[in-house]
Amino acid sequence: MKNNWFDKFYNWREKHLTEQQLVLLLALLTGLGGAAAALILKRLIHLIEWVLTNSFDNGANYLYLLWPTVGILLAGCYVRYILKDDIGHGVTKILYAISQRKSIIKLHNIYSSVIASSVTIGFGGSVGAEAPIVLTGSAIGSNLGRKFRLDQHTLMILLGCGATAGIAGIFKAPIAGLLFTVEVLMLDLTAYSIMPLLIASVTAASVAYAVDGPTPLFSFNDPMDFSISRVPYVILLGVMCGFASLYFTRTTFWAEDMFKRIKNVWSKWAIGGAFLSVVIFLLPPLYGEGYESIQHIYDGQYTKITGNSIFYDLVNYTQADGIANSSLLVLTLFTLLVIAAKSFATAATNGGGGCGGTFAPSLFVGNFTGFLFAYLLNQAGCFETLPVPNFAVMGMAAVMSGVMHAPLMGVFLSAELTGRFDLFLPLLIAACVSYGTIRIFEPYSIYTRRLALKGELITHHKDKAVLTMLHLEDFIEHDYQVVTPDMPLGDLIKLVSEARHNTFPVCDADGHFQGIVTLDDIRNIMFQPRLYDRMTVNEIMIGPLAKINPQMNMAEVMNLFDNTNAWSLPLIDQSGQYIGMLSKSHIFKSYRTMLKDFSED
Repeated sequence: MKNNWFDKFYNWREKHLTEQQLVLLLALLTGLGGAAAALILKRLIHLIEWVLTNSFDNGANYLYLLWPTVGILLAGCYVRYILKDDIGHGVTKILYAISQRKSIIKLHNIYSSVIASSVTIGFGGSVGAEAPIVLTGSAIGSNLGRKFRLDQHTLMILLGCGATAGIAGIFKAPIAGLLFTVEVLMLDLTAYSIMPLLIASVTAASVAYAVDGPTPLFSFNDPMDFSISRVPYVILLGVMCGFASLYFTRTTFWAEDMFKRIKNVWSKWAIGGAFLSVVIFLLPPLYGEGYESIQHIYDGQYTKITGNSIFYDLVNYTQADGIANSSLLVLTLFTLLVIAAKSFATAATNGGGGCGGTFAPSLFVGNFTGFLFAYLLNQAGCFETLPVPNFAVMGMAAVMSGVMHAPLMGVFLSAELTGRFDLFLPLLIAACVSYGTIRIFEPYSIYTRRLALKGELITHHKDKAVLTMLHLEDFIEHDYQVVTPDMPLGDLIKLVSEARHNTFPVCDADGHFQGIVTLDDIRNIMFQPRLYDRMTVNEIMIGPLAKINPQMNMAEVMNLFDNTNAWSLPLIDQSGQYIGMLSKSHIFKSYRTMLKDFSED
């Protein structure tokens, strides 16, 4: 058969390119692909949103009651009936792939997340495009690596390159893209991995700059310098944002759990769509990513955040009539409601069938929190006037740091999004304080919590990371000789001479576990033939030191072995049925091999 162009290139590569050179080339291609996907996704979202809302005025707009519901219906039908796969929680899926050292992302994720999330967000779904673009970029890197038959370790690096490219391309933030893979995806930076990640990040950001221009995503009309005298206010903002992060994380998970309990897909859509549409009608900044409202705050046009809502006329009427207190009250309540409702709107979007992430919502909540903090202190006449836009930027960094458990990424992303690199010191202070605050109450980020609850979370602690890669079902041993309680001692002695193990599980006729007999238990009576017919297994069996159930993860299993000092333990299901035995030595052998490989990586 005649070779196609790829086979020819593959053969040429085998002769002329080392694997490291190939990885650098694929990182470049991944960066280009990630940037292209990010640009396409942004334009699709803006196009759909412009078509649907361009004619809206500043008053109440009743189409807000329709578009979000239609959006999650279209996205849900596409995922359920055309794609027939789950593409939600993209970052969590990547974390799981990395944790299992199976860095394989399905080919359809290159385009499916772009389609579903653009429809969801363009029609008003209150989620972000960043998690879908991270999954898209990772799919590009993973599938390029698979095409060239690279090993799992190299695939993991290319997967990280795709995630880096996605963030760098959609935000024009190369440093934040790199830090995302380190702090959120927890990919170790090594001499082998740093160059591919940098190439992918710089390539994607360069393409974004070339197409969209060098200006940051958000601009400032009148940037103000930071004064060291405002540090106490920054610390106080950090604490406030830490609690805002905790609220956002906990309420998002609570609302998601509520939707998981609804089994009927159409009921999920009806409930999610109804809630989403009503809350967006009342609070229009929740429509889509909410970046327009963020820009209003940076422009100092605070009352514009109530635009397209039933509150707009009320705020401007009270201002025009000089009723300052009423205007302040309405704007404050409106902002508080927006912050409080964002997590529920995000959960309703995804729970109702839409596709999107929590990246943009955390930026949004942080911006509004920082704005409200500085705005209220200024209105109260604190000791010095605070620059509200600056504190809005700090709020973005602080809440993202708390929600994502990624303080460095929160700092650099906020600086790159706004071009406010002069605010590094207050950004670092706010981010660190917020991160420290939420860690007191919540040890996991919004992405890792789902995996941590299942015991499937990889960490920078190599012992724990290796345990997440081991699967209980791989260590079940079925060659232990099972005996019955009524078996005579003589028959048991015959089995001892033939058995491979020194432990014998005892089960009744229905397979229910009763206990165990060990060689040590019968050693003193083995050579007393007079007892062979008198004694049965029931008289000499004992209970195990502990039982393992199939729902345990390997960390729990190893803790059980350590606490009991046992070398073998039975695996018993919830009904009491015996499944098999687990051997400590068998697990340790695999553990040591994988730890050696993991450390070398």
